[in-house]
Order: sequence, then structure tokens, then C-alpha cells
Amino acid sequence: MPRVKHAVATRRHVKRTLKAAKGQWGGRSRFYKRAKESVAKGMMYATRDRKAKKRNFRSLWIVRINAACREHGMPYSLFMAGLKKAKITLDRKILAELAVSDKKAFGKIVEALKA
Repeated sequence: MPRVKHAVATRRHVKRTLKAAKGQWGGRSRFYKRAKESVAKGMMYATRDRKAKKRNFRSLWIVRINAACREHGMPYSLFMAGLKKAKITLDRKILAELAVSDKKAFGKIVEALKA
């Protein structure tokens, strides 16, 4: 049986890893062993932060809605409870967008909940 050399496959693998490590500092972008470690760690952070991103945005929306509610003299918790009672099904993302870009519409929602 002939001997199989893995030069082509190995080179492809190394090139792919070094390309993924582009932009890293120092040896992390030039030496295969360091690049491999760095890319693995980066992938781990990417996976973790895809979940964290959702949490961060939700908390940002809540802060924006709370600030807009308080301008109209209503705390966030009462605002959300009022939305549920009035069966208004706007999610926090849309409410935050209204609070920032269309203050009149948000004000009308608050007034409807107060009534």
C-alpha cells in the first residue's frame, strides 16, 4: 500500500486557522499553535456572547421604556401591567423604539393606560 502524505490537507487546515486569526495581536496571528488556541477561544466567546447579546438588548429596551414612562409620570412596572390588562401586545423592542423615535405615540399609549 502506498504511503499517504497529508501535506495538502494540513496546509489547507493551517491556512484556514491563520486566516481566522487575522487581526489578532503578535504571534496569535502568525504562529499556528498560538493561532489555533486563539481561534478556539474566540469561537467560545462568540458562542457565549450570542446569548449575552439578547440579554443586553432586553435590558437596554427596559431602561429606555422606563425612562420614557417616568417622563409621563408612570413607573415601568405599572406600565407593563397596564399593557397586559389592556391587551396591548407590543413587545419591548417596539416600545423602546417608540419611546426613542416617536414620543407622541408613546405618550398616547401611556395616556390610554392611565384612563
